[in-house]
Amino acid sequence: MSSKRIPTDGGSALSQNPFAALSSAGLPDGPKNLPVNEVPIEQAKPKKSRGRVDIIRQKAGRGGKTVTVVNGFVGIGLPEKEQLAKKMQKVCGVGGTLKDGQIEIQGDKREEVAKILEEAGFRPVFAGG
Repeated sequence: MSSKRIPTDGGSALSQNPFAALSSAGLPDGPKNLPVNEVPIEQAKPKKSRGRVDIIRQKAGRGGKTVTVVNGFVGIGLPEKEQLAKKMQKVCGVGGTLKDGQIEIQGDKREEVAKILEEAGFRPVFAGG
């Protein structure tokens, strides 16, 4: 067995900097340090509302099963609706589909759906019963 021991007393402070040999020539300047109470102009602007969407709870014609229907989308395409539908299904933990421009989520999940739509910049409104 070897009697060599590694000192554990902390030793001297770091005597060499592994980054000292690197050059910062050609690199962009780092972020400017802003005072805590000063916010850049881009972040101070409120998000623009993307319009009103209706959230409806339906049972009729579905064998007694409750479905949350989201409709009234204006100005967004099918791919974005599909992304919203997938996100709603994942967050709510249920199935759903996209039919006739409406998002249908299984079960009464109006509160969860409203939060997702608010995050996406829409103004959700609970319509119907």
